[in-house]
Amino acid sequence: MLSFGFGPFVLAIHHLIALAALGIALASGGWVARRRGVPNPEATLFRGFLLALLVARLAFVASYAHQYLATPWQVIDLRDGGFLLGPGLLTSVAYVTWRGWRDAPSRHPLAAAMAAGLLCWGLASWAVYRHQEGQPMPSVVLHDALGQPVTLPGGDPRPLVVNLWASWCPPCRRELPVLLQAQAQHPGIRFVFLNQGELPQTVTNFIATAGLASTQVLYDPNSQWGRQLGAAALPTTLFYSANGDLLGSHLGELSAASLADGLNVFARNIAP
Repeated sequence: MLSFGFGPFVLAIHHLIALAALGIALASGGWVARRRGVPNPEATLFRGFLLALLVARLAFVASYAHQYLATPWQVIDLRDGGFLLGPGLLTSVAYVTWRGWRDAPSRHPLAAAMAAGLLCWGLASWAVYRHQEGQPMPSVVLHDALGQPVTLPGGDPRPLVVNLWASWCPPCRRELPVLLQAQAQHPGIRFVFLNQGELPQTVTNFIATAGLASTQVLYDPNSQWGRQLGAAALPTTLFYSANGDLLGSHLGELSAASLADGLNVFARNIAP
């Protein structure tokens, strides 16, 4: 499962884990505070969570500053999912620790909250990683523009980026130039644009005007690929090894920076 849908809202599994960890931290801190007869530390915990998001975003932007030079307004567009976990987490822990040191009655509730939240986040993240690690590609027969069956990864020895998209999806259209630019910059990586739920004749004009080669586009008219993976929304971008093992995923519209960050997974998984 890569993402969950809640009515019109969709959350990536890692975002859901972070929110669950915050909820458990708040509940744990509130319970200990009531038992000890001290004020609830929820305000401090919320501030620590927001501070973590801010620092994680700033650290990501600093790491990929060159990607934002041409489009600086994207710095505040959080839809690209660009966050660096380490700096944000360390900042949050440092802030909560400092608040506990300054306010003795809140120390036990804050310690309990941080311990419970970090434990929840760590165990859930580990479980998701173990479940997704090396997950093979869905067993779905795809089709090319001529209706011929195609299977992935096929005989191409390159690692693979699979973009799940549809022509009616505005974010899919907006991120297409970013993907095409990355494809030109990384000839050692194969990019496949896997249409979900449409037929070739439906998207022929769009493909022609978007600069896509027909050989890059495959079709999954029943959206089986997305369903088997548990991808609840479009666009979703998947990063596979040359053997067809899932290495990472990204829910939502890609910026140049978030795509560059996603492509790093290939370098991290090259065997020494």
